[in-house]
Amino acid sequence: MSAIGTGVCIAWAPGRVNLIGEHTDYSGGLVLPVAIQRGISLDVSGLAEEVSLVSERYGTAPPFAADGSGEPAAGWGRYAHAVTAELAVLGRPPIGLTGTVSSDLPSGAGLSSSAALEVAVGLALCAVADFELAPLALALACQRAELRAVGVPCGILDQAASLLGRASYAILLDCSTLEHRLVPIPPDAAFVVVDSGVEHSHETSGYATRRQELEAGMPARLRHVRTENQRVRDFATALEAGDLDAAGRLLLESHASLRDDYEVSIPELDLLVSLAEDAGALGARLLGGGFGGAILALTQGDRADELAADVSSAYRTRTGREGTSLVAVASAGATVRR
Repeated sequence: MSAIGTGVCIAWAPGRVNLIGEHTDYSGGLVLPVAIQRGISLDVSGLAEEVSLVSERYGTAPPFAADGSGEPAAGWGRYAHAVTAELAVLGRPPIGLTGTVSSDLPSGAGLSSSAALEVAVGLALCAVADFELAPLALALACQRAELRAVGVPCGILDQAASLLGRASYAILLDCSTLEHRLVPIPPDAAFVVVDSGVEHSHETSGYATRRQELEAGMPARLRHVRTENQRVRDFATALEAGDLDAAGRLLLESHASLRDDYEVSIPELDLLVSLAEDAGALGARLLGGGFGGAILALTQGDRADELAADVSSAYRTRTGREGTSLVAVASAGATVRR
């Protein structure tokens, strides 16, 4: 990741879809995410003594010191403030900026909007200060920033996926060693995300509790992590072999484990998985940390739009919720440009 010197720039960071490997990253397990075509952009209009950010979608964040000192910012600005503080610890010069944040990434749908924001802010702050960080070093700083900002003990998955993404590939990442390699997505595979309309937040859900239970050795939680790590290996093998049927079965097994062993599903997500199967998906599972958000369904590429429409329509009929959908495309990772 090369610094671009001081001056106006645009930092863009994608959201992510984790194909499989849920609630494994914070225990040092395996994950298989892709960066997607939607994300968050920070358009830097100038340098300043403080960091001042505005957003048509999120509102205006209270300005804060360029070294991240002082009281934490309120609202969404706390993520940016925390990233600034973590970069200061690493030696970034205290150069502020003014900028506008925009997003086409749904919040609370399990696509990692908070990590995308952290990465976009981190890239912009590094760029204007001519401060170089390797991608995974920035990912780790952003991971620490999420804990600092909202007290959520998240793993490295979301930030790493946003920075390491590559078009047409998933990233097989070992969260204990940070070793990673690219896994090609078969050209006839398509991944459909359908939102339940039940917004979730790691900060207010049972996410932290599940981590505590895992660390305490609760048998069901341990069983999920052990079997999920093996499913990640098997899923990567299935993708490399072009075996979509096997990949689909693994998604269904993952959902069952998340529902029964890790207990992070809700009725709306279970219903969406069932509706996806009824609509001809090869497999589906809840996406993200659970307690709300979206599901991920695997289908053949030429059926993606049809499946998305069918599942959304059936879900709307059954629940009255909108059930918005997105065909997720494995895309390039975060960038900075003038």
